[in-house]
Amino acid sequence: MRPYILAENNWKNIKEMDVELVVLPWGATEAHNYHLPYATDNYQVDAIAADSARIAWETGHKVIVLPAVPFGVNTGQADIKLDMNLNPSTQLQILRDIIDVLNRQGIRKLLVLNGHGGNNFKPLLRELGLEYPKMFLSLCNWFGVGDRDSRFDAPGDHADEMETSVMLFLKPDLVRPLDEAGDGSAKESVVKGIREGWAWAEREWSKVTADTGVGNPKAATAEKGREHLEEVTAKIGNLMIELAKADLDHLYE
Repeated sequence: MRPYILAENNWKNIKEMDVELVVLPWGATEAHNYHLPYATDNYQVDAIAADSARIAWETGHKVIVLPAVPFGVNTGQADIKLDMNLNPSTQLQILRDIIDVLNRQGIRKLLVLNGHGGNNFKPLLRELGLEYPKMFLSLCNWFGVGDRDSRFDAPGDHADEMETSVMLFLKPDLVRPLDEAGDGSAKESVVKGIREGWAWAEREWSKVTADTGVGNPKAATAEKGREHLEEVTAKIGNLMIELAKADLDHLYE
């Protein structure tokens, strides 16, 4: 039993535990090129949440990881077979119900650990922060942590070299041979502001990419994945330590 994983714990331990921080991993179920499983985001965020929480637990902090939510916002992928979508309004209600449980039980700190680029939790947490002023609600997008540029050769943001490397380390039995993967080439918007990143419109996935990937995975290795996860979990583990220790009456200097 890993005592920081709620699903593996029991009432005997939990009953008297002074929980300092609850972590909610949130992923997605969607196609990841031809070579990665639909649950890629879930496998990754689960593993990162667990290993980061282990780091915090080993320093004496009572961090508890909830079961991951396996579905995310996939509104731009409506025609990709079995890409499962939760609307943001549905995510808001799920978060509200979870936060209500924690608030009622006097557990004041929640970290949403996001593993899917289509999820946008900031506006949801802003709204819920007004509803639950005693709660401290925080967010981390794990895929934004760590030095990608020095470790990975090919840019991308979906089933790319980074994600493929991480999966080769975590779940090599679920990764098809890389010579079967598409090259992850993606079309760009014809609108200059969107291409430059200062304007936004949702990507229509099937019009952007032929293989559902964005970024060439061919140079991925399990060793790159191991190195990246070590960096990511060390940083997120330290974040969990800082959040667990934080005095909610003295959050700013």
